[in-house]
Amino acid sequence: MITSNRRFQLIAMLVVCLIIAVSAEKNDDNEKPAWAKKKISDYSDVDMERLLDQWNEDDDDGDPDDDVPEHLRPTPQIDLSSIDTSNPENLLKELKKGRTVMTFVAVSENPSRIETEEITKVWQTSLWNANIQAEKYMIDDNRAIFIFKDGSQAWKAKDYLIGQERCESVSVENKVYPGKGSPNGGKDEL
Repeated sequence: MITSNRRFQLIAMLVVCLIIAVSAEKNDDNEKPAWAKKKISDYSDVDMERLLDQWNEDDDDGDPDDDVPEHLRPTPQIDLSSIDTSNPENLLKELKKGRTVMTFVAVSENPSRIETEEITKVWQTSLWNANIQAEKYMIDDNRAIFIFKDGSQAWKAKDYLIGQERCESVSVENKVYPGKGSPNGGKDEL
């Protein structure tokens, strides 16, 4: 059995829910501004600008440094005590976090441009599958450039690439690493 106090609470909650539902209804077309009633194909540049402003309103998602060019961003603070300084690559990885790094890759056995593009596309896909994001561009018949937005990933990619049969060499930060497909089989640094 429901007591009168409980009944009053239920009725009050129902009234509040109805008020919220009524006030949350969509606006009528009559309440929209004239520019919002147009078809999108009839929008002027001013209308598109208003739409963009409306879209970006209260858009505080993301990092504030995203809008700042990379060369103006503050350099990351590095804790040297947590880095193995016996390997200089570890320091480079930390320094290049969040910075763009370019890696040059040469394909062995004098391939055609199409063959190089297919081989490097497979390598790029493998890197993406390992959560290493790299953009690839052809620069020569047997060479491609991989661009990493997070430079610390370039060394992980280098380790993968030099282990590939058709990789002649990989160049990261002006240091050349021989690949499995190099004349010496990737044994010594070039």
